[in-house]
Amino acid sequence: MNDEDRKAAIAALNKILEIELAGVVRYTHYSLMIYGYGRIPIVSWMKGNAEEGLVHAHRAGEMVTLLGGHPSLKIGQLLESERHDIGDILRESLEHEHASLAAYYDLLKLVEGKSVLLEEYARELIVHEEQHMDEVNKMLRKPGEIAPFHD
Repeated sequence: MNDEDRKAAIAALNKILEIELAGVVRYTHYSLMIYGYGRIPIVSWMKGNAEEGLVHAHRAGEMVTLLGGHPSLKIGQLLESERHDIGDILRESLEHEHASLAAYYDLLKLVEGKSVLLEEYARELIVHEEQHMDEVNKMLRKPGEIAPFHD
């Protein structure tokens, strides 16, 4: 990678780091705001997502330092919607996952043909994010619905 490509990759990785850290905060908050009969498994699922987000943030930061960059101390966008219905929380989660996925695709476009390491990293996380989005999508469907959820 030339210096310009390296700087662009560092910027993209720092954006990913910030988005993933925002996910840690978001899913931790969501886990505290779940009420009702299905609380226990949903809280557990939310906590697991927060932990995964931290792992993903750390991996992005490691890639930044691998390239000689400085990991961002910023956190991505956090908005308190004041909506705490499980459906609202899951829709917000789906929006967050879309942003994460887009950031990984942006990284892949930047590094394709320039770094096998970063290409494989981006592809691996794209697969993971798409699977996670599918989980959220299935949770948003009404029981018995087969078609994907659309807002």
